Order: sequence, then structure tokens, then C-alpha cells
Amino acid sequence: MKQMRGKGLGVRESGIAGLVGMAMLLASVTTVYAGDLSLGDPRTMAFKPVEFSPPEPERVVLDNGMVLYLLEDHELPLVSITATMRTGSWLDPTDKIGLAGMTGAVMRTGGGGGLSAEQVDAELEQFAADVSIGIGRQSGSASLDVLSKDVNRGLEIFAGLIRTPAFDPARVELVKLQAIEGIRRRQDNPGSIVGREFAKMLYGAAHPSARESSLDSVTRITRDDLVTFHHNTIHPNGMILGVTGDFKRDEIVASLRTVFGNWEKGTVPELRIVDVPEAELSRPVVRFIGKETSQTHLRVGHLSIKENDPDYVALAIANDILGGSSFRSRLFNDVRTKRGLAYSVGSRLNTGMHDQGVWLMRAETKLTSTQEVIERFVANIQRIRAEPVTDSELAEAKEAYVNSFVFSFASPSAIVSRLVELEYDGLPKDFLQQLRAKVVRLTKEDVLAAAKKHLRPDHLKIVAVGSGEALPKALSTFGEVKEITLSPEG
Repeated sequence: MKQMRGKGLGVRESGIAGLVGMAMLLASVTTVYAGDLSLGDPRTMAFKPVEFSPPEPERVVLDNGMVLYLLEDHELPLVSITATMRTGSWLDPTDKIGLAGMTGAVMRTGGGGGLSAEQVDAELEQFAADVSIGIGRQSGSASLDVLSKDVNRGLEIFAGLIRTPAFDPARVELVKLQAIEGIRRRQDNPGSIVGREFAKMLYGAAHPSARESSLDSVTRITRDDLVTFHHNTIHPNGMILGVTGDFKRDEIVASLRTVFGNWEKGTVPELRIVDVPEAELSRPVVRFIGKETSQTHLRVGHLSIKENDPDYVALAIANDILGGSSFRSRLFNDVRTKRGLAYSVGSRLNTGMHDQGVWLMRAETKLTSTQEVIERFVANIQRIRAEPVTDSELAEAKEAYVNSFVFSFASPSAIVSRLVELEYDGLPKDFLQQLRAKVVRLTKEDVLAAAKKHLRPDHLKIVAVGSGEALPKALSTFGEVKEITLSPEG
């Protein structure tokens, strides 16, 4: 999932809401000359908002449907280009999970555009350029960073790797071996285990948002599979390019047309991920994984809303107050500061546009305090569902979001990336304005209503990784406990 994956109001770590927050912040910025004491107490003064209009990238569409966002920045002699591609592991065949990720890896390492893998690496090194390519769950990405004087040659190499990757057989086998080694080491980290198994509890092990590769699925994958996956899923009319840096508009558009313009359109996969049935959403589950570890690793939560839900902003603020804001959150102050039950504790709301969001609470705690931590989780859910948050909590949450958004909108590349995300997700042009308006209008009553509706203690999925026979007993208070047996192969 394009995951909140502790993200404030964004779809991704630096998500869409970065623009909203930036707009809110800049709309409230005030100008004060500290040297003039005659102005009075700043706490009681009123100021006109500063007018600010961020630079707006130009949108260009090539004849083959490829979308370009262009924003010049002549501060340094560099050009950065990112490509977002409508592909992803959600398209993996059920018997070849891992295919998309391997395809993206070998697109970069296996040569392309008439150059061998060694020739690509040598040329990029020669003029200090960098190219990366990868394919995740819901999209593919590629990037080029190059000196402006070398941008044309950099673009030729970049386009060759994307359009006509060579998929060198030796590099395919190397990536396959690396994938197998990663699978074999998958069970080493208890934090990774609990996150992975929690996702399976939420979505189901076969769901595109939770399924994982195995030794069997990776072993089945051939070079021909990579070639076919690339041919079927990567097309110019399913690609959005963000271009920032030291370039002249007409020249960069001409260069992009040269390397991409004769690439023919294809049938672009439509990103559709099936929702989990309602009956599964409401079913509480308690599971544990026995593993020798000094701490119990906990995940407690349930599936949640998508980012375009009307309650999204209110729920994001509720989560921030509950456990998303670290030192000032209720969970931190209750579980860690007041009771000393866990060093690491908090909550997250991870949302996207294409699959159901996830709301969760997490902690690492001693085996002996596992039950009490979960009890405190439940108690804090009940509290935020039962009574309005305080005025100060609401004000602090809003302010914290606004201030954090600045950093995700602090450069031309960040500006362009936000607009690319909007277009990729099919959001309306005024989506950010809509979010901003909701944040401005948000009340304690809105937060309470969202918490009551979307934070459900009766729907909790609980997964714990820890050692000792006492762990299942500690969990049994919250429902029927079953053990998850991990595969030795990962």
C-alpha cells in the first residue's frame, strides 16, 4: 500500500497532504519586526495572512499519452527526472509472486537501449549520473539524476532501460538468487515478522496488499516472464514524468519527445484492488508467533478508510492525538511516561486511494506487561470514542501537521512529486483545496464522530511476536488465541 505508510494526512510518507499543510502554513504566516517593541504583545496581535503562490509546474502531454510535469530550477546545474509507471506487484500471477519486483530490478541492472549492463554502468559513472528503477505493490518508479550538460545522453540511457530493457540472463539469475536469500532471512527480524503477519491478518494471505513471494514462486520465474510482464504493463500512456532542475522548457520537451515520442501506446492495466469482505473486517482475531526475543512485538488494529473518505481528515487528527504524535500523544504519555510499560509505543493511520487503509497501534514491551499494554490500548480507544478531545490537543495536532507539511513541499522536486501523485491517483484538481477547507473547519465534535465510527475496539486484530509459554495466556483475555507457525524458508 502506498503506505501513512505515522504519516500525518498523506497517502505516502510524504503524501498528498503536504501541499495542504503548506498552503495552510503559508496562509497563516505573519510578518513581525522584533526590533520594534511598540508593536505590542504578539500573542494578542492580529496580522494579515501573507499572500503566497508556490511555483506551478507546466503539464505537457505527448502524442502517445505520456504526461510530463516541468518545473525549472536554475540554482544548481542538475536535472532530476522521475517516472511513475502504472504497474505493480498487484499484477503478479498467483504462482509467481515476486515477478514485478524482479522485473524492476533487472530493468536497471540488466542493460537496455542497445547497451550491455556493463556499458550502462560505465557510461553513468563517466558523467556522474544515477539511474534507479523499481516496482512496488501499486506502482513502478524510475529516476534519473544528471548534470544539466549531460542531460541528453542521460535521457537516452534512461529511456533505453525503461523502453527496451535487455534482461541479461546472468543478471536475471543474480536477482533471483538475491530474492531467494532475502526470503531465507525473512524470519530473522521480529519487527518485520509482526508487521508482515499483521497485514496477512487484515487482508488475507492471498490479497495483493499482503501476499509475499516464496522460494517456490521465485524459483518458477523465468527471464521470459520478466519480458512478458514488462511488455504487458509498462506503456507511455501509463507513465507520468516529473522533471525539475536546470533546463530550458522547449529544449527538454524536445529531448523527451526524441527518446519517448515514438514509443507506441499500449493497454494500461487499471489499478483495482478488491476490498476485504465486511464479515472479515468485523471479526476479532488474536494470534501469536513464538520466537526467542527480549521483547514482545505487538500490532493491534483493523482495516480502515481510504484517503478520499469524507472522514479522513478528522480520523487522521484523532489518530495523531491518540498515538501518532509521539511525545505528546495519549498512548505515549499513558503507556510509557505514566506506567513505564514500553519504550516504543504509538499508532498509525496508513491510507491510500486504491486499497483499504490500516489503523494500528504498536508497542514493544516485556512479556510480563503484554496484557496490560493491550488493555491500555483498548482503554485509550474507548476514551477517544467517549469524550471530545481537548481544545489544546486539537490545536496542537493541527499545528504539528501544518509545520510538518512544510518539509514535504520544500523543493521543486517535492512540488512536482505531489502533482504526479494526484494525477496517478486520479484525484480532482481541487482535492488539496478540499482537504485544506476540512482541516480549517475541523472541530472537536468532528474528531469524536470519526473516532466513534472508525476506531472499533470490537474489531481488533491482535498479533504478537515473543517468547515464552506465558504469551498465549496473556493474550487469551482478548479472544481465542491461535499460533502462527512460520515457514523455515521464510
